[in-house]
Amino acid sequence: MRRITLATATLAVLTISVPVAATAVGTTEAASAAVTRAGHSQAASAKSHPESFNQKVATYVKRLEGVPYVYGGTTPAGFDCSGLTRYVYHHFGKHIARTAEAQFREFRRIGKSRARGGDLVFFHVTSDPGSYVYHVGVYERGGDMVAASTGAGRVIWESFSWAGDTVTYGTITH
Repeated sequence: MRRITLATATLAVLTISVPVAATAVGTTEAASAAVTRAGHSQAASAKSHPESFNQKVATYVKRLEGVPYVYGGTTPAGFDCSGLTRYVYHHFGKHIARTAEAQFREFRRIGKSRARGGDLVFFHVTSDPGSYVYHVGVYERGGDMVAASTGAGRVIWESFSWAGDTVTYGTITH
């Protein structure tokens, strides 16, 4: 009786972990082999597709949410918008300019359809993409970014739909 209970419990755990393999396989040994194969293919996939610079940036900047906004701030004690983007890029070995305008001039302009999480979103004073850049954030896909916000008084994840056609996108990686 104990052997059946153990096999049932093992199969239940495998069913939760690997639903397709566990339901298609009749024995605990075969299910275990399927889990082992799945684990190897996931590990191989992770090795063959390392996380990109952009993915690292988009993930890391989220850790800084809640840090206070400080005009001229460049550290986790407090950031302004371009201080945040510079800090995050520097964390991964990319040294970029200090101000939003200088970062805009340094980055390669791309369209929204080519923008990836981790690229930068630049905010212009007018819809002219050559106009002065007064704000910058880390693009998070769709219409979202992480930025040091004066209004919120801290680093936040926010929509930038309020900016309308005054935004451009920039990259240094693709």
